[in-house]
Amino acid sequence: MNPLLKDFDTAPFSKIQEKDYKPAIQEAIALAKKEIDVIISNTEEPTFENTTVALDNTGQKLDRITSIFFNLNSAETNEEIQKIAKEVSPWLSEFRNDITLNEALFARVKKVYDQLSDLDLTPEQETLLDKQYKGFARNGANLNEEDKLELRKIDTELSKLSLQFGEHVLAETNNFEMHITNENDLAGLPDSAKEGAKMLAKQRNKDGWVITLDYPSYIPFMTYANNRGLRKELSVAFGKKGFQQNEYNNEAIVLKITKLRHKRANLLGYKTHANFVLEERMAETPEKVLDFLNDLLQKAKPAAEREFANLQNYAKKLDNIDRLEKWDSAYYSEKLKKELFSLDQELLKPYFKLENVINGVFEIANRLFKLNFKEIDTIDKYHEDVKTYSVSDNDGNFISYFYADFHPRPGKRNGAWMTSYKSQQILNGVNERPQVSIVCNFTKPTETKPSLLTFNEVTTLFHEFGHALHGMLANTTYGSLSGTSVSWDFVELPSQVLENWCYEKEALELFAKHYETGETIPMEYVEKIKESASFHEGMQTLRQLSFGLLDMSWHAGESPESVTSVKEFESEAFSNTKLYPDVEENCMSTSFSHIFQGGYSSGYYSYKWAEVLDADAFEYFQEEGIFNKDVANKFQENVLSKGGTEKPMELYKRFRGKEPNSDALLKRAGLIAK
Repeated sequence: MNPLLKDFDTAPFSKIQEKDYKPAIQEAIALAKKEIDVIISNTEEPTFENTTVALDNTGQKLDRITSIFFNLNSAETNEEIQKIAKEVSPWLSEFRNDITLNEALFARVKKVYDQLSDLDLTPEQETLLDKQYKGFARNGANLNEEDKLELRKIDTELSKLSLQFGEHVLAETNNFEMHITNENDLAGLPDSAKEGAKMLAKQRNKDGWVITLDYPSYIPFMTYANNRGLRKELSVAFGKKGFQQNEYNNEAIVLKITKLRHKRANLLGYKTHANFVLEERMAETPEKVLDFLNDLLQKAKPAAEREFANLQNYAKKLDNIDRLEKWDSAYYSEKLKKELFSLDQELLKPYFKLENVINGVFEIANRLFKLNFKEIDTIDKYHEDVKTYSVSDNDGNFISYFYADFHPRPGKRNGAWMTSYKSQQILNGVNERPQVSIVCNFTKPTETKPSLLTFNEVTTLFHEFGHALHGMLANTTYGSLSGTSVSWDFVELPSQVLENWCYEKEALELFAKHYETGETIPMEYVEKIKESASFHEGMQTLRQLSFGLLDMSWHAGESPESVTSVKEFESEAFSNTKLYPDVEENCMSTSFSHIFQGGYSSGYYSYKWAEVLDADAFEYFQEEGIFNKDVANKFQENVLSKGGTEKPMELYKRFRGKEPNSDALLKRAGLIAK
């Protein structure tokens, strides 16, 4: 029997063959349709239980199967899986439309929703009903038949295009390599990066060294390599993913996606895609988002311009560089940082052995939230690199399974993310616990050294682990409101707030120990990490704001129909945030996976939005003590465990006692006086 169609607790990775996916998804769709039919054919009057709850419980088998399939399509893909993804995505899009455009089902949902004021519902039940009704109304339930048909066509096309976009970016990443045979070309590169490059060459049966566009290879080269010409070659290759005249060009796809999203929004009665998306976010409207981004821009730009001028002068003084280019940014920033703070990233790395950092984040989770992590080998993995853990509380109660996948591979897309194989929910009186995963692309161990992380990689691990905590500590009744199923501009709060512990002496002492001597990181290094935390924060802020503004330009404008050149449109969107000269061969939009493949369209601003929340939240921890049990309990009870059961601002105020203030962020960033 197909292993995906059997009842399983954890994903049966080792038993699944690629041929199993399509029949399993087909059968699970058929099963979900039967579950919907049971609700529709119920002759009793629609009630919260027989309609709202029943609908929330449908499609669970399908959810489990597709979570396995699409997670592997991101973390361990191949041509066959990509081919299957192209076939099944339209099926799933069609199935979602079959539900939201089902008149009989919507009639029952609406009947319950219309009684909302007379029903004695808890806040969570009220949220479920409201979200369910809007899920129909906002996705075409009130359209006429002709428009419903049009909506189906648009959704099918969009699902195909976003997959294609991601495949092209992955192919462009995998297809580039810089093969170096002269060791002089590696001057400036740390030994660990050289060793990694040599190992890559060896794996590809080549002499010398190989540098790729995967972050653990790309970033050290851009940061340390003295050879400016090779930095340029690598930087230009990175920036032209999806923007070359080849089969992986994404320009037409970007234009198609934005036009279809706009058309879809108009069809549903919204002015733009951003208006549609933001209606259900904390920010509510494109105007509020643009005000938020432009307000921060106004505060950050003077600092960014000062920092850029300093960096330009420094590069001129050091190497007589007349014009600072994008491929100079990381290189001279690192040199200047080292000079100003006597802080060398390479000096820090021996203190951040991957295994120690993992144990450190586990210890912090224990002190804050009473969680214990035990590595196990009793559940299936999809790759030998994956680590698996059983998570329990201090009383021995099972909390979650946790998967962690840390190193790059050809079948894995770049970046870092958290995902889930099973959501928490209370079903038939049983609190079903979640299965959560984080996927990263950290420096691999070499023949002579373990995996030693840069400080940026440390903060990335903490960030993704913060998302994982949101998933693990979920404690809601309904699966659709559980864990990270929250407003997109609230979802980054748990991840970003946890990054703050990386800068605290009390936390660093738990895990920052030299991998050879066991010596705890010297206090002078800790002070320098804290001092340098706001180094070039103006430029960093400007960069983040530029991405948010580009996203809003694509999705909040009057009409994308008139756009003919992706590059020209992007240049216009970047005009107020531009510091470096433009690179003609480069275009960001064609590999901006967050908004064209992930779920961040009209939502990239949420990273900055959540920074305001996280700085304000962490200020509370600092006031009371970074391991203060009462503050941690409040954060767990009102944020981590509550998922999307209530409006995010209400949950935040219950934790903090007040609305967030952006001053904490601006102080932390050094943009206003402390």
